[in-house]
Amino acid sequence: MLKSLKLLSGASLLAFSAFSFAADLDVNADKNDIMISGYDTVAYFTDSKPKKGSGKYTATYKNAIYQFSSASNRDLFKSNPEKYAPQYGGFCAMGVALEQKLDVDPKAWKIVDGKLFLNLNKTVQKKWQQDIAGNLKQSEENWNEIRFSSSEYLADK
Repeated sequence: MLKSLKLLSGASLLAFSAFSFAADLDVNADKNDIMISGYDTVAYFTDSKPKKGSGKYTATYKNAIYQFSSASNRDLFKSNPEKYAPQYGGFCAMGVALEQKLDVDPKAWKIVDGKLFLNLNKTVQKKWQQDIAGNLKQSEENWNEIRFSSSEYLADK
């Protein structure tokens, strides 16, 4: 009986610890908790283009791992993650406007008013850009409703 209790207790602790390190539901991290497919979120601001990050330079925010192309970009992020992290947890900005949490293509991006927005793909991005102000207004209204919900679309990540 004592051995069974110890096994159950150990299994519970293991399950809890694994859960506690998983990325938050309001961020679009892959199954390894990597954000934006490993792209450097600071590079969108400093280089004005998407740039692949490296496992050599990482930082954690909201239990998700961000990768950077340099130590200086990592340090910029660490100094102000809210400034550099993508809006809506890295989910598609158009998807959020439509009350959905969709994955993104790191190459479908735009900085608006100093904030990084990503989209599912360039076709969706073009649609989103037809009414950025209206789509952002709708997204802001929707985000609090869907922020912590799971997403079937992303379940396979």
